[in-house]
Amino acid sequence: MLENIYTELIAEHSQSKDNRRHLEHATITERGHNPSCGDEITLELEVADGVIKDAAFSGAGCAISRASTDMMIELMRGKTIDEARRLAELFIGMIKGEVTDDTALEELDEAAALKNISTMPARVKCATLAWHTLDTAVKNL
Repeated sequence: MLENIYTELIAEHSQSKDNRRHLEHATITERGHNPSCGDEITLELEVADGVIKDAAFSGAGCAISRASTDMMIELMRGKTIDEARRLAELFIGMIKGEVTDDTALEELDEAAALKNISTMPARVKCATLAWHTLDTAVKNL
């Protein structure tokens, strides 16, 4: 049952075009690249008054990379920079297997469904690419 939900979420988010677009009023643009598999994204953020008003991405990557990026954007929209950085740390900790408390992971919403990637070392970089890119993009704000 959980495997089906995981597979459906990956498929749904990896194929979604809602967040795969150019962001007209981006205030921050950051490229992310995973040399081990070739995934590459450009993350665009519109930040105003310390809040992520909108976000979008372009690029090429595997289904897990695209799905994770799409989930991240949906989660980050409307969050402050501090909240976004904390959630990125939480997600990365989950994927590395360092954060396993399901109650803590509820904050990640649908992105928590990617938790089992922690057991697939070859896919960890795919799942965390967007989250590391986001963290780099907002580091100096």
